[in-house]
Amino acid sequence: IKELRKQKGMSQEFLSEESGLSLRTIQRIENGETNPTGESLKRLSNALNVNPDELIDWSIKEDKRYLTFLNLSALTFLFFPLLGILVPFILWTSRKGKIKNINKLGKDLINFEITWTLLLFFIPFLWFLLAKIGLLENLTLSIIFIVIGVMYFINLIFILLNTIRISNENDVIYNPKIKFLR
Repeated sequence: IKELRKQKGMSQEFLSEESGLSLRTIQRIENGETNPTGESLKRLSNALNVNPDELIDWSIKEDKRYLTFLNLSALTFLFFPLLGILVPFILWTSRKGKIKNINKLGKDLINFEITWTLLLFFIPFLWFLLAKIGLLENLTLSIIFIVIGVMYFINLIFILLNTIRISNENDVIYNPKIKFLR
């Protein structure tokens, strides 16, 4: 906040007047003696004419290695599909809000993995059900295994491509996904 205030050419007194916060509160926040509350952040972001997320990002560190690790943790789906949800969820929540871009990556990745896991179980089940009631002829087990194999391959490709996107500092793209986490 201090850096941003100085870039804008504001004094602490002026920021205090513009935000409606006391001068002492501004000083405590800038000296790291206290963290701004939600309301204080809102007032400061308005006074500094920035998005509240941008204001928070000043204190959030960048850690591309952790983002890569989080993304690759979804590969645990290879051992058991639910691990592809659980392991990234634990890693995401343990650092949520502390690393830049982790919230978007965590939500997108977990939403994709939940969607993928539901499809993984739903498609073969639906296929089997339709075959039993006679709507699909010649259902073979090998076709179901091929469909499951293709789904695993697609999931693997998405994870690997997004790992490359993270290392190139691009946004991740996980589609299709249902937004379970918003």
